[in-house]
Amino acid sequence: MTSIRMAAVAEPFDRDLDGDFTRIEKIIGAARADGVRLLALPEAALGGYLADLDGDAEQPPALRIDGPEIARLVDLAGDMVVCAGFCEADGDRRYNTVVAVGAGRVLGRHRKVHQPLRENASYDSGDGFAAFDTPVGRIGLLICYDKAFPESARALALDGAQIIVCVSAWPGSRTNAPDDLVDDRWTRRFDLFDRARALENQVVWLSANQAGRFGSLRFVCSAKVVDPGGDVLATTGCAAGVAVADVEVAESLAAARRYMGHLRDRRPDTYRS
Repeated sequence: MTSIRMAAVAEPFDRDLDGDFTRIEKIIGAARADGVRLLALPEAALGGYLADLDGDAEQPPALRIDGPEIARLVDLAGDMVVCAGFCEADGDRRYNTVVAVGAGRVLGRHRKVHQPLRENASYDSGDGFAAFDTPVGRIGLLICYDKAFPESARALALDGAQIIVCVSAWPGSRTNAPDDLVDDRWTRRFDLFDRARALENQVVWLSANQAGRFGSLRFVCSAKVVDPGGDVLATTGCAAGVAVADVEVAESLAAARRYMGHLRDRRPDTYRS
């Protein structure tokens, strides 16, 4: 049996790209020393997220997928697979994107499809979900609010994803917010989505999130690794840090799907649009 050590990060990132890369280099160095082979950094790890969700905030720096910043991330990743979010420039369009890099190249990317509140004032929307092969297995990528829609993760699972990496800048409640994020209803929803999406698709789920405060937003952290049965193997809780777990990916998927195969037992002929 082959075990893969994977890690999900809850750390703060902002508009200071050099500072972001300094933090990322430190995180990758520590992860490599710990034997991590798959590392998930948060949504908007390069350049920070929006300072508010009202559409009036300063925009993150827009970076090209073939630009020097992503090349720098490729170099830092080395023989690890590293996933990180950024604002992608494609001509005159801007996308909220997560990229997976490793083995000296870009392995895959995903442009966020589902946009909460007024996020569409800052980003164009992606138009699909596709899994791709990596040195640690077949991976699918999601960003934050994408995980609130069962179809997103299901599309990736049906495309053969063994591991789904969901990177987020998921804030706590903006109304009636408790002092302690542990008691926040948006923390609870974040955690429920992570466990439900892993269980219903019987995949390994890696969830990274921003930490701390940025503008008007306070992020819930709660980075975690979830197994195909929906059980949390490691979590940072409502604090910054790194959640690390060793997972026998193929074996855990086979065990979860042996009797109750959620993908195998689907009845798409009965599902109406």
